[in-house]
Amino acid sequence: MNSQAKASFDWKRLLFMAIGVILFIVVYYSPQWPDAVDPMGKHFLLSVQGKGAIAVFLLAATWWIFEVVPIGITSLMIGILQALFLIRTPLKAFTDFMQPSVMFIFGSIIIGLVFTKTGLTRRLAYKMLAIVGEKTSMIYLGCFLVTSALAHIMAHTAVAATIFPLLVSIYALYGEGDKKTKFGKGLFMGMAYVAGAGSIVTLLGAARGAVALGFFTDIMKKDIGFFELTYYMLPIGWLMTILLWGYFMVVLKPEKKVIPGLREKAKDLYKELGPITRNELIAAGIVLAVVITLAINAIMRSFVPGFVPLNKTGVILMSTVLFFITSILDIEDLEAVPWNIILLFAGAMSIGFCLWETGAAEWMAINWLAMFKESGWFVFVMSIAFFVMIMTNVIMNVAAIAISLPVALVIAPYLGVAGEVILFAALVTSGMPFLLLVGAAPNAIAYESKQFTTGEFFMYGVPASIILMLVTALAVYVIWPLMGMPTTLG
Repeated sequence: MNSQAKASFDWKRLLFMAIGVILFIVVYYSPQWPDAVDPMGKHFLLSVQGKGAIAVFLLAATWWIFEVVPIGITSLMIGILQALFLIRTPLKAFTDFMQPSVMFIFGSIIIGLVFTKTGLTRRLAYKMLAIVGEKTSMIYLGCFLVTSALAHIMAHTAVAATIFPLLVSIYALYGEGDKKTKFGKGLFMGMAYVAGAGSIVTLLGAARGAVALGFFTDIMKKDIGFFELTYYMLPIGWLMTILLWGYFMVVLKPEKKVIPGLREKAKDLYKELGPITRNELIAAGIVLAVVITLAINAIMRSFVPGFVPLNKTGVILMSTVLFFITSILDIEDLEAVPWNIILLFAGAMSIGFCLWETGAAEWMAINWLAMFKESGWFVFVMSIAFFVMIMTNVIMNVAAIAISLPVALVIAPYLGVAGEVILFAALVTSGMPFLLLVGAAPNAIAYESKQFTTGEFFMYGVPASIILMLVTALAVYVIWPLMGMPTTLG
């Protein structure tokens, strides 16, 4: 009995748990770190709280990657450590767990649950499979194209939550049950990746675009409009979508080239669903109203000075209330919400604000960018893009933009670099965090498929991130200049 208990003890789990704790202790109790110094000679002190924020992040990142405990429980540790070690007040640390962005993710997940319960998901899945056919490569491509396109007109979080149950229905027809397969990994991870690629194309895909344009206008005293952003981002977003399809066809090539009889089976299953039901119509109507409202909000904000948009979290949560008012959902559905995913993003918001408010993120940004202040314009722009890519994997992309873009835009004129190329390069990499689940809500939603571990997500994300940096370099050096974007001053 004792020998069985010893054999089943997970030493690997204990090791990585201990590594996270050791990293926290070493960083938190280390002597004062040197100041960061910007190109103008201004010093930025890293406070004890800032050092503590970095320590908390290192523990959380280690535990997240190696899943020593459920990812939502690691998020709880983020709040606990801030409170116990006085890094931030408990009120701030735990209030961040209910940030509007977290509630937006909750509302998006509810939409996904509604699509599944009403049967809309199966209806859409069978119709898609009847169109794309039986080749698994075309199923990959069809799912990726639809996901990317939808992220042009609605928040990528909502897109992922809506597409996820559709992919579950498609995977059910692959014939492997709940078994983990290459096709399953590629299908769900690919959905998360291309949701990010599609979201960079317009201001409707995510809040990061509007925030970045706001900083750019304030610092550079220039305006960039809705359609100008789309003009430069459209070729990059779609190039990444196609390249990601090719990437997954190489590294996670489906075990089956075709699923024999799939098209006919999909048609038969669609017929079995019968005519569209009342609940399906109501659910589709509510979701369509949400999408139209959010789209009008984003467009009006871009074209009407002083326009105050409706809060996007309030809009999407109103749909949640309507689903219960119309009896599409009941209490049992509420209890089925994947709280592990909600907690993951709650913790991500908390550590993001912790790094930001303690000055740790700014200290890291200035130290990084200062290393490239003597470099050529291309190296400087790529260094910003790389820093944003790394930071957007560990904190919310809006915060990654907020801490790096202002510093970069202030330094840019001293190096003769145009602000536009810095802005767009940062927006490209901030939209595609391929390394950690906390980088974007679609990543965490895809994880709910149970087709991959956090470690696998990181492993496949490294080559994908290299592809992202290469595409960004191509855009900065070739594509955007050919399209008329300035790269240098004068």
